[in-house]
Amino acid sequence: MDIEVLGTLAVREYGIPVTPSAPKPRQVLALLALRADQVVPVEVLTEELWGDRPPRSARTTLQTYILQLREQLTAALRHAPAGSEPRTAKDVLVTTPGGYLLRTSPGSNDAREFDRLAGMGYRALDAEDFAGASRRLTEALALWNGPALAGIPAGPQLEMEIRRLEESRLCALYQRIEADLRLGRHRELLGELTVLAGRYRTHENLHGQLMLALHRSGRRGEALGVYQRLRQSLVRDLGLEPSAGLRRLQRSILMTGPEAALDPVPAEFSAAADRLARVG
Repeated sequence: MDIEVLGTLAVREYGIPVTPSAPKPRQVLALLALRADQVVPVEVLTEELWGDRPPRSARTTLQTYILQLREQLTAALRHAPAGSEPRTAKDVLVTTPGGYLLRTSPGSNDAREFDRLAGMGYRALDAEDFAGASRRLTEALALWNGPALAGIPAGPQLEMEIRRLEESRLCALYQRIEADLRLGRHRELLGELTVLAGRYRTHENLHGQLMLALHRSGRRGEALGVYQRLRQSLVRDLGLEPSAGLRRLQRSILMTGPEAALDPVPAEFSAAADRLARVG
């Protein structure tokens, strides 16, 4: 079974789509796919579909949705290659004591592959293999084709999973940019970082990276302007001042004259940037 959740939900068995069109069965399949090869309790599925006010018919209705999913699996399983181990829909979408389990092996899962590649990228970054980190994190981010589970009506369980996935994506993006900055790619990053800073108006790390890239590109005044705009957003929207790490970065830029802005990395500036990378 092949599962894609990093964008539009797509689940295929032997290449045949088994994603239903009706909203609630799609919710059920999305949650089972996100927790593939794990038991998802009936209570969790019920909360996802109806929140804290399930109808009295909730269990029966859920069983109907499971039956509909199995019907689509049955149609897909007819396309099994000759000589493959025979399976039924109940072998794939398994009823367990208290819940259901979507058995996916063998197959691909884009969320798991993202975690694997991102993990390799983080380890490479820790080992100061910045080229390897950039490459692996770029591969991980390329698996995304839109917001997680785009178009799925999300209840409380899926909302939590979507937030987790999007935070993981943002973390990988930030760390990939960090690796590229370490490789001296500050000018190439300016456009991307400008867009990201506009999208995430209170994200300190991304603004810090933009400040760093601008300063290294000889645009000291613009780097300081980024700090001021971030500070205004933080105070206005969150009632907070910039973190100590970001303030140290601002002071480092102030103390480094324009004539030094094109140096590879002034030592005190690099130290402030390193501290910033560990903030939050």
